[in-house]
Amino acid sequence: SSEQRALDIMEHKDEIYYSPRYQDDEFEFRHVVLPKEIARWVPEDRLMTEVECRALGVTQSAGWEHYLRHAPEPHILIFRREKDFQVKYPPG
Repeated sequence: SSEQRALDIMEHKDEIYYSPRYQDDEFEFRHVVLPKEIARWVPEDRLMTEVECRALGVTQSAGWEHYLRHAPEPHILIFRREKDFQVKYPPG
């Protein structure tokens, strides 16, 4: 139910793990590990939008794209964004 989903997110969002950033020539990356109580609400058949990720309690600066699902570990979300995103697209 939506009430259970909201409760799971509220109770476990502080357990979300954000990896350090790593990069290649074009993008910077990070992975986010969700506790199982939140991971059960991740759609199994598609990537999520930024709004959907935030609704699950994932908080990151602008520009991060959920770009990869690793099926054996659906609780791990892989994100990327353009290198130097914050320099190229300053907030405000």
